[in-house]
Amino acid sequence: MDSEHIDIAASGTIATITLNRPEKRNALSLDVMRELTDALRLVGASDAHGVILAANGPVFSAGHNFGDLAGATLDDARRLFEICIEMMDTIQSMPQPVVARVHALATAAGCQLVASCDLAVAAETATFAIPGGKGGFFCHTPLVAVARNIGRKRALEMAMTGDPIDAVTAAAWGLINRAVPADELDAATLDLVTRASRGSLLSKAMGKQGFYGQIDLPQQGAYEFAGELMSNAAMTTDAQEGFAAFLGKRSPTFTQRP
Repeated sequence: MDSEHIDIAASGTIATITLNRPEKRNALSLDVMRELTDALRLVGASDAHGVILAANGPVFSAGHNFGDLAGATLDDARRLFEICIEMMDTIQSMPQPVVARVHALATAAGCQLVASCDLAVAAETATFAIPGGKGGFFCHTPLVAVARNIGRKRALEMAMTGDPIDAVTAAAWGLINRAVPADELDAATLDLVTRASRGSLLSKAMGKQGFYGQIDLPQQGAYEFAGELMSNAAMTTDAQEGFAAFLGKRSPTFTQRP
């Protein structure tokens, strides 16, 4: 992949996608969002079992580049946010678990990026904010993702005050899975993505898509959706192999891919 601002690396079955525009605080400009979406799709179609989303430099991501919006037309603004939403949706539509590795400030759409990942680990020195409420440009789209992680009152507190929260608070609120000392961040992230990506690749992909398919449904509709999905999942070769291995007291051998 020919990319100016995104790096892709692989170690074993784990792929790492890294925002690499530190001089611009990894702002999510149009070109960066397009490159990141392309990288996510490329890795999503690869043999990787799990994905780490990381960043280089003093800031994880400063969110949208206001240079893309200053003087923009309504159609320009609509297109920018369509591209952003497409990028966020790509994270949740790819088959692998995606774990954000957050070493520093993630603000506005950068916070949305973390919230859109399946899982997240942050250094205790990291902070999170959706600061538009302090200025003239409210964080409408970041609030969509953040509220689906931490609930209404806390999400609105972040959005209305614009005040940052530290990583320990982010973990307590559910925005990230855990906060760890900075020197343990790489190891903790690798441990989580490794554990999250074990087992049948097909089963994990179905599980991820099933989660996002049911999470906002009313309970009865969610059960109907999940029950049908689980019934079909039971028919897969990997599921039948898992049943047979359990009953036969042996280790399973999974062969199916998404």
